[in-house]
Amino acid sequence: MNKISIVGAGRVGEATAHLLAVREHAREVVLIDISEGAASGTALDIQETAPILGFDTKLTGSDDPSLMAGSEVVVITAGVPRKPGMSRSDVLETNLKVIDGIVGNVVKHAPDAIIIMVTNPVDVLTYHAWKSSGWDRSRVIGQAGVLDSMRMASFVSMETGFSIKDINAMVLGGHGDTMVPLPRFTTINGIPVRQFIDEEPLQQLIQRTRDGGAEILALKQNSSAYDAPGAAVAEMISAMSMNRRRILPCVAILDGEYGQSDIAMGVPVVLGQSGMESVVELDLDREEMGAFSQSAEMVLADLQKI
Repeated sequence: MNKISIVGAGRVGEATAHLLAVREHAREVVLIDISEGAASGTALDIQETAPILGFDTKLTGSDDPSLMAGSEVVVITAGVPRKPGMSRSDVLETNLKVIDGIVGNVVKHAPDAIIIMVTNPVDVLTYHAWKSSGWDRSRVIGQAGVLDSMRMASFVSMETGFSIKDINAMVLGGHGDTMVPLPRFTTINGIPVRQFIDEEPLQQLIQRTRDGGAEILALKQNSSAYDAPGAAVAEMISAMSMNRRRILPCVAILDGEYGQSDIAMGVPVVLGQSGMESVVELDLDREEMGAFSQSAEMVLADLQKI
């Protein structure tokens, strides 16, 4: 890609920008923040790692949204993070106002871009960005499933001692307490995870996946996770920038898939240069579909607040 813009120069924005620069997924990465100094300072700090890390990506920081012009992807990380004890839904009202202005700027200055929403509650805000932009659903997606699946895979590796390189996990649903980790679709080098982990520790691992963000927040106290979310965004952009057509779990606007319509939910999608090419429908069993439907009800409850 020629240009990727990140709106929000906080810790998630910084982690994302650094990975995109190092991987050289774009010739230019622009950081935009209401604090011009924060965006410029972050961009300069990352730029100065180039001699050691060996990348040619140009980084720019500003408070001027017009600098996102020509971006192929705009990543939105701006917003108020949750504090210990808060749910992702607790920051909805504040972040909704933030996102309104940002989406307006994206439509104005980067009308051909793909939006990747990271700000929580990501399911609701992805839906709101899609509605506000008026764009095709292929161009407005959210980051959550990649992160949740990364966490589940990490916990499987910790539990079994096997190489993380052999582990593939799948997590669907809303990015919250009702997310749906799927052990039936989680494998270690193609072998179902239940062959290696007994049911009780597996259920504990599933719950830890649901609590993954809260666990980090409780430990850090002063910030949410940012390295793992940044890596998840970079993985999504890698699939698009190289047109890899990877199947990754992302927040997508559903149009009949999984029995849901007019809602944003985490599902496997095909990611390519045009964004979300299609939704992959897994053959869920009765229990899995019930959990997915319950998760959808929670997202719908938040959607009714906007």
